[in-house]
Amino acid sequence: MIWIETIANGIFLGGLYALIGLGLGFTFGVMKIVNIAQGDFIVAAAFIGLALAPWTPGAALLVVIPVAIIAFLIGLALQSLLINRVLGKDQIPQILLTFGIAIILRNGMVEWFGANSRSIPTGSLRFASFSVGGLRFGVLPALVLVIALCLFAALHWWLRHSRMGRTIVATADDYEVVQLLGVNYRRVYNIATGIALALSAIAGVLLGMRGSFTPYSGVDRLLIAFEVVIIGGIGSFWGMFAGGLILGVTQIVGLKFDPTAGLMYGHIVFFLILIFAPMGIAGLLRR
Repeated sequence: MIWIETIANGIFLGGLYALIGLGLGFTFGVMKIVNIAQGDFIVAAAFIGLALAPWTPGAALLVVIPVAIIAFLIGLALQSLLINRVLGKDQIPQILLTFGIAIILRNGMVEWFGANSRSIPTGSLRFASFSVGGLRFGVLPALVLVIALCLFAALHWWLRHSRMGRTIVATADDYEVVQLLGVNYRRVYNIATGIALALSAIAGVLLGMRGSFTPYSGVDRLLIAFEVVIIGGIGSFWGMFAGGLILGVTQIVGLKFDPTAGLMYGHIVFFLILIFAPMGIAGLLRR
């Protein structure tokens, strides 16, 4: 029974990891931009959630809504004012730009919030639990998994059935062709970046509720995001979700065997998949 509980907790953690990777995967899938600042945006969103948490004392999870809206607007401004200026086939300027943004964000968070570890208060929700078949699970981890599933499903549906979603998909396929149809691909990129940062912001707030964070946590979050995207396969939403679950289960099971291991076993699984299935889970399914 203890292993069932361990795997279930790994799945709950994997839902959060999948959400951490979703913003990065969406950005790269649409614009082919490797956003080095993704991890620091996630941590910055957690700090914004911490600042806004006193405004939602009775329903802690509601804080994700204003944080996501703020992140969406920041994404629009960031893409239109900075990233659009360095777009091109050469990705080096884009990587250098986002690397510089990451450094500014990190140092800004240290200056404004200090270097101490923080956590977003959730009141009684942090310790709430429920029982299934004699096993007890945390309510908050389960809610995070449900939120992640809903966001993946909603984004997948929106991209396939809405006009703007189909425009984003078409722009991702060939931004030069869509211009012949009167589409301003830079405006599409603005919206895509806003969505990516909003998704990352939600992940950051939920991460801040489940655990602690510091201004220096961005590197770890970026590494998790990269691993989720590569394990799942670039361009595959549900592949990324599966990649997050694999990382989460591997980490929790690994900690069961070796409490000092941390993320080591997740990194080992990532390395093995990178060697034997470089196109990720989605690549294997396409064969």
